[in-house]
Parts: sequence; C-alpha cells; structure tokens
Amino acid sequence: MGPITIGYNIVSKISTFFLIVGFSIFYAEVSAQDSSGPSLQALQLSETAELDLDGQILEEIWEMAVPITDFTQQEPVEGGVPSEKTEIRVLFDQDNLYIGAIIYDDPEGILAYQLERDAMLSTDDRFMWILDTFRDGRTGYFFEINAAGLMGDGLMAGGGSSRGGGGGGHYGGGSSKAWDGIWEAQTSRRPDGWSAEIRIPFRTLNFDPNADEWGINFQRTIRRKNEEILWRGWRRTEGLRRPIFAGTLTGLKGLSQGLGLEAVGSSIASYRNTPGDTEPTTYPRDMGFDVNYSITPSLRASFSMNTDFAEVESDNRRVNLTRFPMRFPERRDFFLEGSGVFSFASRSSPSPFFSRNIGLNSGRQIPIKYGARTTGQIGKYEVGFYQIGTGAESWTVNEVLSSVPEEQFTVARVKRRILEQSTIGAIYTRRATDAAQDGTTLVDDRHTAGVDLQLNSRSFMGNNNVEMETFFVWNSNPDPTETHSTEDLSAHGVRINFPNDVWSGHLSYRQFGSEYKPAVGFVARNGFRRMEPRLGFSPRPASIDWIRKFDFSAQFRNMTELGTGILEEREWSLKPLGIEFESGDRFNFDATQKYEYLNRSYQVSEGIYLTEGEYSTWDYRLSGNTAGRRKVSLYGGLSFGEFWNGHKVGYGGRVTIKPAPGFTVALNTQINDVSLPQGDFTANLYEIEGKWQASPWVSTVTQVQYDEQSDLFGLFSRLRWIVKPGNEVYFVYTHNWQNLSTSILENPELVTLSRGASAKMNYTYRF
Repeated sequence: MGPITIGYNIVSKISTFFLIVGFSIFYAEVSAQDSSGPSLQALQLSETAELDLDGQILEEIWEMAVPITDFTQQEPVEGGVPSEKTEIRVLFDQDNLYIGAIIYDDPEGILAYQLERDAMLSTDDRFMWILDTFRDGRTGYFFEINAAGLMGDGLMAGGGSSRGGGGGGHYGGGSSKAWDGIWEAQTSRRPDGWSAEIRIPFRTLNFDPNADEWGINFQRTIRRKNEEILWRGWRRTEGLRRPIFAGTLTGLKGLSQGLGLEAVGSSIASYRNTPGDTEPTTYPRDMGFDVNYSITPSLRASFSMNTDFAEVESDNRRVNLTRFPMRFPERRDFFLEGSGVFSFASRSSPSPFFSRNIGLNSGRQIPIKYGARTTGQIGKYEVGFYQIGTGAESWTVNEVLSSVPEEQFTVARVKRRILEQSTIGAIYTRRATDAAQDGTTLVDDRHTAGVDLQLNSRSFMGNNNVEMETFFVWNSNPDPTETHSTEDLSAHGVRINFPNDVWSGHLSYRQFGSEYKPAVGFVARNGFRRMEPRLGFSPRPASIDWIRKFDFSAQFRNMTELGTGILEEREWSLKPLGIEFESGDRFNFDATQKYEYLNRSYQVSEGIYLTEGEYSTWDYRLSGNTAGRRKVSLYGGLSFGEFWNGHKVGYGGRVTIKPAPGFTVALNTQINDVSLPQGDFTANLYEIEGKWQASPWVSTVTQVQYDEQSDLFGLFSRLRWIVKPGNEVYFVYTHNWQNLSTSILENPELVTLSRGASAKMNYTYRF
C-alpha cells in the first residue's frame, strides 16, 4: 500500500474513535443533573434610598442585605478553609446593580501595584466576579478590581478552555479583557483590610428581561500567600470563568435599560510626517459618530462612521524564525465588543474570520468609512453580524507606490445552545473589492462558509471535564481561472480535550486544503493533514511543602502533505520537568525533536538559503520566572540545539521593576545566534516599556522597540484620561525609524520613516 492508502486507513480509525467519544460526551451531557447551586438574594433599593459610592459600605441599606461568606479554597488546598474572611452583598434599583465587598486582611500585607484600566493583576491582591446574565452556563461578563481601585473587565465566550486564564482555576473558560464596559468601582482601606462599592448600569449589559435570576460567582486572590478562594466552582477542574459552576443571583425584577440608546461622539486632530510620501506632512482632522441601540435587552445594534483607532497601542515586536506568518491580536474596541460569538473552532484554528483583515494592511491603517454590528441573544441563539466598508488608500515607501481599493465586508455568525454546555453553529463571510481607478475589476467577490459543533461536559466518567469540537469550512475559488475540488477549497477537523487536574490531554485531527484561503480569515499554513495527541501529568507532592505541583507532558505531531501523503513534519515535544513552587515561582525544562521536509528552497535570513531536503533536529529549553508580586520580577529562558542543518543558541527574558504603586519599568530582550554552513546571522529584539498611573483614571505608557529582522526602531507613547466612564481623552505620539547600520547598539544610523501625534476625545451619552 502507498502512503495515501495508509493515510486514509488511519483517518478511518481515528474517525471511529472520535465518534465513540462524541457519543460518550453526548450521553454525559444528557445525563448531567441540574446543579444550580446556592443562591445570593439581591436586595431592591427603595426609590428614596441614597447610596454614596465611596467604597466604605457605611449606608444602613448594606446592613439590610444578606451577605455571603461561605468561600472555599481552590489553592493551595482544594476545599480548604480560606485564611481570610470575605463578605459580599448585592443591591439593585431600576437602573443599576450594586456589589458591596468587605475584603478582610492584614493591612500591611495588601498588595496593590497596578492602577491602569485592565492591567494584568498577576502582581496584586484582587477581587473578581462574573455575571451570567442569560443563565446559559456559557457566556457572561467578567470584572475585577484591586485595593487601589483598578478596574478590569472582559467578555466570556461560550465553551470552556484548557488554558489557564488567571481568573479562577487552571481550567476556566476563555475571555477577552479588551472590552471596556461603562461601570464604576470605588475602594477604601480599613483597619481590618479593604472594601469596595461597585455600580454596574444595566445599560452596560445584555440580559434576558423575563428572567429574575442570573448566574453569579466571586473569587479572591491573596497574592502574598499565593491563595485563591471562590464562592462556587472552587474545584481545580472548575473555576470562576466557567459560568456553569456559578451560583445564582435571585430577586431581580423591574430592570431597565432606559431607551436603550447610546451615542458616542469622537473628534481627532493629528499631525503626520512621512518623508517618503509625495506630500510628507499632513494635518488630518476628523469627527466620528457611533450609535448603539438595544433592540431588545439581549440584542444590541451599533453603527459607526469615520471610525478611528489612533489610541490603540502598537503591536509587540516578535522574532519569527519560521516559514509562516505570525498572528497578532485584535486591539480595536469596535471589533472586540461582542467578539466572542465570532469564535469558530478556536483550538483547531481554521479562523474563517480574522478581524484584522478589515481596516489594516500590513499594520497600516486603512480608513473605515462605516461599520454596522449586531450582537446578542435571541432565545437559544447567539448571533453576530458585521457590515463594514473601507475606503481606498495609497502610500509610498522607498519610492514604491502601494494602494488598496474600496472594499465591503460581510460577516454573519449564529450559534444555538444545545444540552447543558454545548453549541452548534454556522458562519458566513464575504469580501467584495471595488473596481480599480481605471475601472477594471480586481477580483470577484470571495465567500467563506462553515459549520461547527462544540460538545462540552463536566460529567464525563464521573465529574471530569471533556470538550469536543468539530468543524467544516469552505471558501470560494480564489482563482477562477483554475479548477479546484471541494477538498482543495475546504478545511475540516475534530479535537477532543480533557482539561482536568492531575491528568490532562488532547487528541486532534485536522485537514486544510491546498486552496483553503478564507478572504477574511487567517491561515498560516495549508495543504496538509495533521494528527496531534498530547498527555499531561501534574501531581501535587504532599510530602514537599515548598512545591505546589510538578508538570510532565508529551506531545506528538505528525503532518503529511495532501495529495502525495509525503511526511512534511514530525515532532515530539517533551516536558521532562516542570515545577510550580508554593511561592509562585516556576521552572521548566523542555525538549523538542523535530523532522521537517522542505520541498523548496527557503530564505531563512537575508542572503541565506536552505535547500530542499530532509532535516532532523533536537532543541532544548530552560525557562523560569519569579512571582509577579515581587518588586523586581524576572522571566527568562535559554534554548540551545540544532537549527535546520546548523545550530542555534537563544536567550533572553523580561525584567519588571515596580518601585512604587502605579509605576512600572520593564526591559525585554530576545537574542538568537544562528550558525549554518551557508552563513551565520543573529535575530535579536529589544524592548523598553514604562508605565505610570497617577490614579485609576489617568495613565501613561511609553514603549520603545527594535528588532533586527526588520531593522525598525519604534516609539509609542500615550496618555489616557478617563474623565468619567465612557468619556475619555487620549494624546498619542508615534515615531518609526529605519536603522541603516549593521548594529543598533554599536553604530546606529537612524532614518525617520514616519512620525505623528494625535489628540482624540470620546464622549458617551445614554438615553
């Protein structure tokens, strides 16, 4: 038998296995018992009641509310008694939800370094909570604060995730913290700890107006003890960000979103200087206008004109030594709000929709003339829709003229809830490119359509979590002059995930056709068939009190070329040792054995080419980090081993210094020394970042980045002033240089490519 026949036999056996597991998950879901759990009674405020939001919880109305105090340890002792007491009360009136929290603690031990909105709180004590406003156990809102008054929030997407999110358990669901809702929190220090008062307007949330119960859960981190405590979902296989394990908030009634209308005006004035352009200096000015309307309390529509994203931080530089493009995260608010519904088989990465294809071209902003968006829930359906138009743009770099025509983008997504935690859905995208200036049509409309199924259960073989996703996606022929089969134009796959404590693992199979190129999506590689199993073991040694857990794992990847069945890649990724210490410090040792077949010549660095053929390598990596709560925290790594037909040594790390609350300085370096028979080269990256926050409402950030692959040196600086939630002022300055010398450190020769400054104001008015 040839490699193709063997491959199809293997696929047949794998398919049978996935079907068996899928039926097992389905049975576990059907058999799952309802476990709505304990409840928290919300107290309704009278029309004459007054509440001064100062964080002190002094009003008598707080005493009338019944508190919850029955928290349980998740770490370091699963099911243990918390070392400190916590009291939570909830109030509401027609327009707002109020949460009052008393966080008992030693005042001298409280850690609160961060003040900036949405800053990572891996350094601080924190109080977090979620709201599952549809009580569907899948989606919801995530919020967090610290004792200094920092506010962070995010949207929780449907389904679970095996990735630890820092939000409750190592196996919590996914969320996007880039969403900025309009709400307010005030904190106050006390002799016995700290307290907080939180106000969340109902206009900020989507919810079912007919429901009198929401899902709710709370978590607290005591950073100096590396302790996590939760109200519900305290087992390590559960967690805060899995709403299915939340408790119940009861007593809600008479909630109002007003008219459900929100207007957001913005104005921007800028200075732009690009020496290579025909008109080097310009002073662009513009005004934008967004309208958000709640069609129902659970479905929200938005319309935006002249959308500008001048305040968005620049992408972090990365060193890419692979043959394939790298994916950068979305940072623009318009595409982040409600973005969870557009997630499609995220662990398998077919990515039929990638929002950075809209309004960006190789990192350069393309004007968005208008944008319409609808997201929310209709009964058991979660829906999302975009209709966006971008303008024509042209620019000159090194005397080379580039241009893009006007385009229209359509994206539609629907997911239906089935069983306890599962969904079935479909997605459609369209990209239409207008005629060029000479009237010629550049390309036909490009379409993509797909279906996906997510089966999740928390009751697999007892109380284990198991997740299964399967998908099929097709795109129209990108080149009508050629004929391609459905297999060429499509991608499909299935993945089973077992995200549990002590034992974890996954098994996945995917196939991407050679012409699978979704026009509004992102695909780093196509034309392959891949199988990947992984097994992880994380024991917790009770006899060693300074080690929280060990981590051992092995992953195998086998990838063959479609059509020929030729082995393209085979990889063993091994973790012989990983240690998480009780202090929060970590150490890892990893080893990777990789076989790779190059079917064509490849330029790995300027002027250095690898020839077609087979390559087999071993690579080793040592890495570790200290706990983020320290005033000086370190993350570093050392890798060494074979690289194609030569050798590579890589080292670097990040040093973060926090001399005082609200002030952070970080230095990041990546050094890669590569030696090949064809020649030697380096690929290094340097970054310095400084942050200062005068308060939770005023923050500054300055980044300086340089990488030797592009020889680009970049500066980004931003001042953000939150006048009040929803009303903000930004001042931004950027400067990009090209280094013409051989070394930025020894003999820099910088030439300005572009620079600019912007002032932007946003104002939100709610009706």
